[in-house]
Amino acid sequence: MSDPNALMTPLEMHNGTLRSPIDPALLGTAVLDKTGAFEAGSYQSFTLTYTAGRFGIDDSGSLRIVWRFATDQTNPQFTDPEAPGYTEVTASNKAVLEARFDPKGNIRPWDRTLQIKVVRGFMKEGDTITVRFGVTDHGSPGMRLQTFCEHHYPFRVLVDPIATYNFQTLPEQPAISIVPGAPDTWVAVIPSTIARDAPFTLKIKAEDRWGNPTDKAAITLTPRANRTVAGLPEMIDIQPGGFATEIAGLRVDEDGPLEITLHAPDGTTLATCNPAEVAQAPTLLSYWGDLHGQSDETLGTNSAADYFTFGRDRAFLDACAHQGNDFQMTDTFWKDLNKVTAHFNEDGRFVTLPGYEWSGNTALGGDRNVFFPHEGRMMRRSSHALIEDQSDAGTDCHTAAALFEAFAEAGEWDVICFAHCGGRYADITQAHDGRFEKSVEVHSAWGTFEWIVQDAFKAGYRVGIIGNSDGHKGRPGASYPGAGWFGAVGGLTCFLMPELTREGLIACINRRHHYATTGGPNGRLRMAVTMRFDDDATLCLSDPALGDSYETTPCDGAMMGDIVHLPSGAAHLDLQVDAGAPVRRIDIFNGLDHVACHRPYGPDDLGDRIGVWWEGAEYRGRFRAVPWDGTARFDAARIKAAQPVNFFNRDKTLDQPSASELTWKSVTTGNLAGFIATLEDSRAGSIALNTPLITQSVALADIGYEDRLLDASDALPRGICLFRLPDENPHRSVSLTHTLDPQEGRDNPFYVRVTLEDGTQAWSSPIYVLRSL
Repeated sequence: MSDPNALMTPLEMHNGTLRSPIDPALLGTAVLDKTGAFEAGSYQSFTLTYTAGRFGIDDSGSLRIVWRFATDQTNPQFTDPEAPGYTEVTASNKAVLEARFDPKGNIRPWDRTLQIKVVRGFMKEGDTITVRFGVTDHGSPGMRLQTFCEHHYPFRVLVDPIATYNFQTLPEQPAISIVPGAPDTWVAVIPSTIARDAPFTLKIKAEDRWGNPTDKAAITLTPRANRTVAGLPEMIDIQPGGFATEIAGLRVDEDGPLEITLHAPDGTTLATCNPAEVAQAPTLLSYWGDLHGQSDETLGTNSAADYFTFGRDRAFLDACAHQGNDFQMTDTFWKDLNKVTAHFNEDGRFVTLPGYEWSGNTALGGDRNVFFPHEGRMMRRSSHALIEDQSDAGTDCHTAAALFEAFAEAGEWDVICFAHCGGRYADITQAHDGRFEKSVEVHSAWGTFEWIVQDAFKAGYRVGIIGNSDGHKGRPGASYPGAGWFGAVGGLTCFLMPELTREGLIACINRRHHYATTGGPNGRLRMAVTMRFDDDATLCLSDPALGDSYETTPCDGAMMGDIVHLPSGAAHLDLQVDAGAPVRRIDIFNGLDHVACHRPYGPDDLGDRIGVWWEGAEYRGRFRAVPWDGTARFDAARIKAAQPVNFFNRDKTLDQPSASELTWKSVTTGNLAGFIATLEDSRAGSIALNTPLITQSVALADIGYEDRLLDASDALPRGICLFRLPDENPHRSVSLTHTLDPQEGRDNPFYVRVTLEDGTQAWSSPIYVLRSL
């Protein structure tokens, strides 16, 4: 007897639903009472009316209204008429409906789900279900829209008319457009390293309160520079309608730091450009990149073309790459994406890399970013979980180890991979291949992950350190958390290379000549980490651990990312940091060992400012967020001012209800947040901290030069750090030299972590010093 299951044809997956024989034209219609453009993050009210089609909706059948994973709009709620998002659902024929919201109630990317079930009665053709979002009748402010812009924002409607739990998508979907609001902050960007007498460009944009570049700015700016800049106009007229302004052809004919500020007509400073250095014929230039994010063809927002356009023209990136989840990327989209990366790649202006995110389950190795040096390469997926066409499923690599082995067997030695921690974290202790996996991602919009760097050192890997956004909001290079539970801004990487080309970028990554930052307003800090040697040394042009054949050359110095054989003698690490905010501390590491902490001020410089910072993650997986909502009360000192640190999420705030109390809502996902309070009688009495993890009082007199740690570590480090600062910290540029003694019988991965007062952090890729090969 033949297998009866062989006669069964499984329903096919299509656009997040199951394809069935019902003609979509018979499913009914849905309309919104308002269409057009609405401001990001604004409170609105909408009425959606679904009219049942030929089959109606049977008893226990359902309607779904779904939104993308990335949206941070107010969730529909049905219990508090005075709170945001209050929603009412009614049936025209008085059928009893049950409404519930589930953030994972549908197939991704349309997983944020309002499900409306007919629990008593039924709907016939022509009957309607009316959904009022953001009902204001009882005191609710309405429904807050998502905080980032989207050309086409659908209220996607699916229906299960036959009560089979087979939801089908309506053929026409109601939609709105979400646009930026009024200017809130200004951003000015110039190259971090500028060759003397070479032309460069000043790039300017205004952002709304949610970090969206806005076309609603209208102002005349006055630029000022600390040295003569040929071509810099006396006035810059910003007109509505444009998202950015570029002043090209600027030149400086003298070496040294360059600072350009932008001023309003009343003289107010609106923006200060990132730190820059002018030098005579520099051998390496600084190029900024974000090589990790998605568009709406997978889990993100807006199209892949929009994604690269934003990175180039609104985030002012030099390098960018798209990393869609492989199990959702069809062959058609992969081919289209290759066309997009090729179109946007332009040497000297904007470099792209084709690639994808290998998105294997954590138990199979976890997420890896995959990049190719040119278009037209094969995508080896982790699975075909959301892809109908299974014809090439035989090329899948279900584990990270199998992925690396497939590249090796095919002789694809030019593939580059990064280990990433997002929804699924990369377990590099389970699988790693240094021939392909060149760096680990220490920071993204998901948080900060120093543990993945430490995993690499524990295992003896020689990797670089990189930062990206993994942004889903269509804003590579300027990926703010918006609202909801995300609390970190997306990271950046500074690539140090002689010219901006795809070949140069690939060579830079292979040599680990780059450093990572946490991004944000002061994320484009300048950091130079070099090393000098007392005795003869040899530079390894490739990693000796990866094979018997490798090239070497004599050297008397090294830069971040280099691998050096130094049989004897000391190594002198030289560091130069130029930042847009004061430097709080600089930490030097030898792998897992903390070698030194340098502060640019001494104990005698301390004043009346107290820092209270919390940081950490719950564990390595998706639900790593640590809630820090709490209070700080001073029993004797009085608060003169309080500066929030890393409160990028507008739903998370620092408030001062009185002269002796601070309250806050905050979350960390491995990153840090907190406040700096300026106090009167700053050594009198104590500070009482009350948070979900730590409740403790600390005498203010005991808070000094060294950090005071209140530890609440569990699976990963987490805790509160207290420290004292000078009343004014002028140290935005810091130079130091530290002599190191490399150890025998081990790798010595010397690297630096810089922390600024505003919470920005940066990590250099290590210089690997080996006593023996």
